[in-house]
Amino acid sequence: MQTPSDRHAYPSHWEADVVLRDGGTARIRPITAEDADRLVSFYEQVSDESKYYRFFAPYPRLSAKDVHRFTHHDQVDRVGLAATVGGEFIATVRFDRIDSRGMSASAPADEAEVAFLVQDAHQGRGVASTLLEHIAAVARERGIRRFAAEVLPANTKMIKVFTDAGYQQKRSFEDGVVRLEFDLEPTDRSLAVQRAREQRAEARSVQRLLTPKSVAVIGVGRTPGGVGRSVLRNLREAGFTGQLYAVNSAFDEGAEVDGVPAYRSVRDIDETVELAVVTVPAERVPQAVAECGERGVLGLVVISAGYAESGPEGRERQRELVRQARSYGTRILGPNAFGVINTSPDVRLNASLAPHPPERGRIGLFTQSGAIGIALLSGLHRRGAGLSTFVSAGNRADVSGNDVLQYWYEDPDTDVALMYLESIGNPRKFTRLARRAAAAKPLVVVQGARHSGIAPTGHTVQATRLPYATVSALLRQAGVIRVDTVTEMVDAGLLLAGQPLPSGPRVAILGNSESLGLLTYDACVADGLRPLPPLDLTTGATPDDFRAALADALSDDACDAVIVTAIPWVGEDGATGSPEGEELAAALREAAAGCPAKPVAVVHVELGGLAEALAAATRTRPDAPAPAPGSGGCAHPSRPAGRLPTATPTAATAGEAYRIPAYPAAERAVRALAQAVKYAQWRREAREPGKVHEYEDIDESGAARRIGELLVEQDDPRGATLAQDDARELLGRYGIDVRDARPAPDPDAAVAAAHALGYPVALKTTAPHLRHRADLGGVRLDLADEEQLRRAYAELTEAFGKPAELRPVVQAMAPRGVDTVVRAVIDPAAGAVLSFGLAGAASELLGDTGHRLIPVTERDAGSLVRSIRTAPLLFGWRGSAPVDTPALEELLQRVSRLVDDHPEVVAVSLEPVVVAQRGLSVLGASVRLAPPPARSDLGPRALPGY
Repeated sequence: MQTPSDRHAYPSHWEADVVLRDGGTARIRPITAEDADRLVSFYEQVSDESKYYRFFAPYPRLSAKDVHRFTHHDQVDRVGLAATVGGEFIATVRFDRIDSRGMSASAPADEAEVAFLVQDAHQGRGVASTLLEHIAAVARERGIRRFAAEVLPANTKMIKVFTDAGYQQKRSFEDGVVRLEFDLEPTDRSLAVQRAREQRAEARSVQRLLTPKSVAVIGVGRTPGGVGRSVLRNLREAGFTGQLYAVNSAFDEGAEVDGVPAYRSVRDIDETVELAVVTVPAERVPQAVAECGERGVLGLVVISAGYAESGPEGRERQRELVRQARSYGTRILGPNAFGVINTSPDVRLNASLAPHPPERGRIGLFTQSGAIGIALLSGLHRRGAGLSTFVSAGNRADVSGNDVLQYWYEDPDTDVALMYLESIGNPRKFTRLARRAAAAKPLVVVQGARHSGIAPTGHTVQATRLPYATVSALLRQAGVIRVDTVTEMVDAGLLLAGQPLPSGPRVAILGNSESLGLLTYDACVADGLRPLPPLDLTTGATPDDFRAALADALSDDACDAVIVTAIPWVGEDGATGSPEGEELAAALREAAAGCPAKPVAVVHVELGGLAEALAAATRTRPDAPAPAPGSGGCAHPSRPAGRLPTATPTAATAGEAYRIPAYPAAERAVRALAQAVKYAQWRREAREPGKVHEYEDIDESGAARRIGELLVEQDDPRGATLAQDDARELLGRYGIDVRDARPAPDPDAAVAAAHALGYPVALKTTAPHLRHRADLGGVRLDLADEEQLRRAYAELTEAFGKPAELRPVVQAMAPRGVDTVVRAVIDPAAGAVLSFGLAGAASELLGDTGHRLIPVTERDAGSLVRSIRTAPLLFGWRGSAPVDTPALEELLQRVSRLVDDHPEVVAVSLEPVVVAQRGLSVLGASVRLAPPPARSDLGPRALPGY
């Protein structure tokens, strides 16, 4: 019979699917009274040694009393969680709240004793460390702030679980037992440990899909044709280095398909199957997944369609597919996937519908669309680019771009990552992962369906209120190279994969067409580069002329990159020289090899042979002359030869194909180079990201108390906008002074307010339709005396309506300056975002607003101020006096601190902020409070729920 404390509602929000250290999955959930048989079965499979470590004595079996105690929890003072695979327990953890004497207790006691037990077969998979994250989160939710654990000294694995978690802890030794005590408040180190484990686990789960030693294709037809047969053929023709199996329930025993052993079911295969490619109709997929799960298949690529892309029924079928696969500890790519490719000579995997796999290269490619994947593979192949890996996720019900990014981060075979995304399921996490990845290798992203505001059919994503331009700005802040089309993505990828990063924006232009050189010059200026005057070699220039000119340009210290322009050239006899382009391509490669530290790009017109010759790169990167002092880091071909210097991480390494990217239009080459310049600058700045400034006058604790009081007063779970006085008080605790604006319901009240504030004053309306719209005439400035104030009051009411409708206020005049706007908002998907722009309809109409993720550093604040197109107005445009931008940057940092310190502050708007030559004035402020939204990025690791 249940006691009253046993009748707490089942906490379903504690359930979670997690990725373990080896890439497999498990489900974590609360233990209930219905788990008695599972607990007994689990305990029987635990070794005597593990039982001894758990109970400090021989404990061969659980008594009925033990089973009841370990399966009945009040979910407040006693909580038990289990990690399950296939519905069976593989590990358990529980805590019991205790008092200062170590006895059972209830709240307000804030300490609990915690204990684990992991089945021996699953030890070493990171199960205990994952359970610790989840039980700690549960404990914090229940008001427990500290864990205590007693461990035998010989139980080194469990001691390591606690000590490696990153929490602040104390250790003592008494009566032959190690006692560990640690606070549960997340620390920078505990979050770093958690994210490092997340990266390893998710990368390993993708590695399982890309480096299998055996593959079974389920749904292979008995006759040629069909998806399954095509995938099997592609695997064979790619030269897959592992074992292949064909599966179809209609096969005869002992059959073969094109020399591949054929079976009726995966369960009939005696050897281990690491990857299964499922191509059967959707209604037969559950049976295939069940057979794979029972056989212990490590990963699934589901090419079958008929899921969420087909409507509500298919969406439910997709949810059930993910639930079923995860119950077996397996991850899924798809459904409706195009497949995966790995060009590594150790694997040579083409488990996709692409009949011709790409050549081996240094580019990783991820797409959500199969059609776009086909186009990208074709385009990259046509331009001579090779891939390391290719992943097309289809509906990405499970494995997503975030997982693949985790894999590429540590993949030594991938130097550049290209991603075509139609939706971003977890923008906050993607931004975090992208920032880390971009610090090591370029990440180029193009996003489809960005203007429709609707996720593609089949994609389940968290809603965001942020416009696309804001999301793009946040991605660029994270180092992502954001492009608008797949063509631009390929253009940028080719340059980044084959050339070093430029050290600056200075570009030399040379070629045999003055007009094409001028077009290239104009394109450079338009994209923010600093082009040098083009060098015209004339239409009679020979490949030797190109070689010498390129070598000279690369040796120039005033040049950071070179763009070569080429049109068909004409010899003295009028004949077209080198129509196929091989001679010119060889000359350019030879010159470029003498300066491996500077990128080179080629613009060609009607020289398809040149593009093909450059793409072919038939020879490896040659030995190059050693750089000489004063040569711009380059060596002239006439000087003594030496070893090639080590290339940057983004350039092709020695011994591999050396390619100069070629473009059919100047604008495309320049845009790719401009992206590389901006990315290189971001990389340099990312090494010193700055710090979040600490201000001594900030009253964080006082603000927290006041926020708590205001939330109680509001008593609205949706939150509410603070009254003006409350907003001024809260902002003041963070050193943000808002100028007093006094209500003026009638002319006499306006005069009284002006006398109290002191002339000159401003009179303005605060009605929603007129607020912050000085262009509509709702503001009167520099009113020097009572007469002017009364006249202005009369004009306003006569023009716009009664005072009750206008809500006029009087405010002391601020020093003249530039009107700006500062806003902060917490988006449920992207997190806290700080925005800045100039005030006024023109900036709003043009969308000229900068954005940064909170918290911002002093470097972020400075770059935010300078990121808008109208920033010159702040720095003395057309002879005007520069304003106090350091004060503006400080204000941005203080707003960032307020929102970061107090997640209950869900929106802040300061408008206008008048920035003068010295100091600034905040003339209007709005603050919205609400119960803090859940922060999934600070909680325990978990896969998206299904």
